[in-house]
Amino acid sequence: MEKTFRQLLQESFKSNDTEETLDVYFTRPIGLVFALMWIKIGVTPNFVTILSMFLGAGAGFCFYHTELWWNVAGVVLLMLANFCDSTDGQMARLTNHKTMIGRMLDGFASDVWFFCCYLGVALRLWNEPIPLTSGITWGFGSFLLCGYAGFYWHARQCQLADYYRQIHLYFIKGEAGSELNSSAQEQRIIDAIPKRKIGPFVVGAEGYFWEYAFHYFYIGWCRKQEKNTPEFQKFFLQVKAKYPNAADMPASLREEVRQKSLPLMWMTNVLTHNTRATVLYIACLVNLPWIWPVFEITVLAALYYYMKYRHETMCTQFTVLRRAKRQSQAHSS
Repeated sequence: MEKTFRQLLQESFKSNDTEETLDVYFTRPIGLVFALMWIKIGVTPNFVTILSMFLGAGAGFCFYHTELWWNVAGVVLLMLANFCDSTDGQMARLTNHKTMIGRMLDGFASDVWFFCCYLGVALRLWNEPIPLTSGITWGFGSFLLCGYAGFYWHARQCQLADYYRQIHLYFIKGEAGSELNSSAQEQRIIDAIPKRKIGPFVVGAEGYFWEYAFHYFYIGWCRKQEKNTPEFQKFFLQVKAKYPNAADMPASLREEVRQKSLPLMWMTNVLTHNTRATVLYIACLVNLPWIWPVFEITVLAALYYYMKYRHETMCTQFTVLRRAKRQSQAHSS
C-alpha cells in the first residue's frame, strides 16, 4: 500500500521528542515536498547539501548590504538553505541512501552558511557606529565580535545541543536511531582503516580517504563533547557496563531517562538553528545587525550554561541512585 504524505513525514522525523514545533509544521513538510521531488528526478542527497552551501553563502553576501530588499533576499536564501538541509536528511532516511561523504557534507554545510553570514555582518558593521558611543565605528571590532560569537559560542552551543539530542535519541531509540558515538569507538574505527603516508601526513589508503578524513576530524568533536559532560560520562559508563547494547536496557530505565531529559529538548532546539536564524533575520531587516552576535554571546550563552547545569545535575542524580542501589543489593546479599 502506498504511504500517505503524513506517514512519510512521520518517518522522516528523527523523533517526536526532539523535533522543534516550527520544523514539524513548517520546515519538515516543505522539506519533504522537495525531497519527494528530488527523489523522483534522481537527485542525490549530497547534491542537495552542496546546493544548500551556495544558498547559505549567498545569504551572507546579501546580509552585507543595508538595503531592505537585499536583506529580504538574504532571509529567503537562508530559509531555502535550511529547507535543503531538512531535505537531504529526509531523503537519506526515506531512501536509506547514507554515505560517509554525505555525513561530512551535512556537518560542514551549516558551518559554511553561518561563516558567510558572520563575515557579511562583520563587513557591514565595519563603518557603522558602536551603540552608546559618540560616533566610534566598529572597525576591526566587528570581526572580533562576530568571530567570538561564531567560532566560540555558536560552535559550543550547537555541539552540546546536538550531543544532548543524541543522548535522548539513544535512550528512546537505541543505537540505530542515534548518532551517539564515543571517542574510544571512533579511535577503534580509525585504527582499523588502512592508511598510507604522503610526506609527513597520514591519510586513508586508496578507497578509504574520505572515511579516514571523516573519523579523524569527528573524533575531535567527540572528545570535546565528552570533556564538556563529565557527569554524563560517569552515568553512561555505568549504563554501558551493565547494558552493553541499548536493546538490553529495561523499559523502565529508558522511560525514566526520557522523562527527565525531555524538558531540556526545547533548549537544544533554541541553541541550534531556528532561533538564531530568526534573530539574524530581524536584526538585519531593522538594520541593527550587531544584535545577532550580541544575542548569541549573552542570551544563548546563558541558556547554554543553564542547559548544561540541568543535564549534568540529572546525570549526577542517576549516578548516585544507581550506586546506592548497588550498595543496597550488596548489603542484602
